[in-house]
Amino acid sequence: MRGIRDLIRAQGLRPGDSLPSEAALAGHLGVSRPVTREALRGLATLRILDIGGSRKARVALPDASALSLVLDHTTYSRRLSIQQVLDVRRTLEMRTVGLAAIRRSDAEATELLNTTARMFADLEAGHTELMELDIHFHSIIAKASGNQLFAMLVDSFAVITRQTWEIGWRSRATHQNRRENIKCHERIATAIMAQDASRAEAALSEHFDGAMAVLIRAGVA
Repeated sequence: MRGIRDLIRAQGLRPGDSLPSEAALAGHLGVSRPVTREALRGLATLRILDIGGSRKARVALPDASALSLVLDHTTYSRRLSIQQVLDVRRTLEMRTVGLAAIRRSDAEATELLNTTARMFADLEAGHTELMELDIHFHSIIAKASGNQLFAMLVDSFAVITRQTWEIGWRSRATHQNRRENIKCHERIATAIMAQDASRAEAALSEHFDGAMAVLIRAGVA
């Protein structure tokens, strides 16, 4: 795997570029084709490569999937509690929301407001899409920060959000409490639209305070 990564860098390959054939890689690295095949599969799991069908492996555009696997396994093995995950996520997102307020495009700001509008509508319709809209909302903010690494890190937390979201939602027992949660998202979005970093950070802090409180009430450690 290290040998293949070194070859990618030595040849200056970029996302979308093809690697040499499996046979050529095996010859270059001095290993068998089965070993080469396993190395390619390992790098594909890490989203360093994209392999599929009979075509040659290509350099992949990195995404959050590999980070999600590590984060999911870390929480599953109880090396990290949900509250610790939220603490790290809060630290990251307090920075991304401030940057987003400064750097966001008009399209990103509009998408945030449209997402909150869809959240309100879905609440009234039976909240079938609210979790994914919530995840999307935070992803837009991370992308609007203008820092791809922030975007990857924030997106990697979606795997934990999908495990805990319903617990937190049930703990917001009344329609008014649930609507207030969405209003908090709306306050974040309007602050970003106004390019008011301080107000965006304050609204996000309020959001995470509420999320932590409902999980503690639900007994999630």
